[in-house]
Amino acid sequence: MSSMNKTEFSPSCLFLVGIPGLEDFHAWLAVPLCTIYIVTLLGNGTLLLAISTMMNLHRPMYLLIALLSCSDLVLSSSILPKMLSLFWFKDEAIKFSACLFQMFIIHTFGAVESGILSCMAIDRYVAVCNPLRYTTIVTNTLIGKMSLAILLRAGVLSVALPLLTVRLPFCSRYIPHSFCEHIAVAKLSCVDITVNNLYGLIATLSVAAMDFPCICVSYVQILRVVLQLPCKDQFKAFNTCVAHVWVISLFSVPVLFSLVLHRFHHTIPLYVHILLANTYLLLPPVANPLIYGGKMKEIRLGILIMFKMKRSMHLL
Repeated sequence: MSSMNKTEFSPSCLFLVGIPGLEDFHAWLAVPLCTIYIVTLLGNGTLLLAISTMMNLHRPMYLLIALLSCSDLVLSSSILPKMLSLFWFKDEAIKFSACLFQMFIIHTFGAVESGILSCMAIDRYVAVCNPLRYTTIVTNTLIGKMSLAILLRAGVLSVALPLLTVRLPFCSRYIPHSFCEHIAVAKLSCVDITVNNLYGLIATLSVAAMDFPCICVSYVQILRVVLQLPCKDQFKAFNTCVAHVWVISLFSVPVLFSLVLHRFHHTIPLYVHILLANTYLLLPPVANPLIYGGKMKEIRLGILIMFKMKRSMHLL
């Protein structure tokens, strides 16, 4: 076996292991994952339908929420169908090209989500700190330009990951992960992967260095302004930001926790790292529509009106 593992080859097909150490529980883990995927599709689909249907929701803040829902749907759909097939039907095989494409999508839309959250922070900063000029500063055109810039940034940073991986000679076909994560695939190589490690770190830090300070500064300024308002106005101002804060926390806290755990990767079981990676990729897409639907009155009303209209049309 050792001689086979040292044989270099260019794979046409790889095999996902799933969650090493929890193979006996794959079928059981697939049940909550399937539930998460169904709720993600229904929640984000309903949110997108309501925002696209109701004219009063064609405003910058709701357009950003719609973009976040699109990103959530792409991210979940790039991971969960294959993962459910693996856990329920033992469908471990994945074409090398499909694996590289999944890698690109995961890293691209992870960066897109981060960028959208920073845009949301800027949107709330202008709304709270400069409300009289909000409609002239934050326009639908501006949101379109920012969204395009976010997508281009994410794509440019992520495209190098599969390109760096495809050049590697491989010694194994078995990926010890539930999806094609960049380093998990690169580690199958027979050669040194320092370049992959270094570029992956640079890409991650580049996104974090642009988005994290933007989010922090925006909310510090919001907090400073809100604390100077009368008590009755403080609640109203905080209420406009609370949904965004929840969404940002759901995205950033698991990521930060994962980065901390990676410093102790020799003492923490591999399945813990993989479960955490699945958490920060799959939890926000299922939770975001529930948060926005529950916290934002305009979206709740839009969804109710949309369903009433559909019911009336059905009765006719």
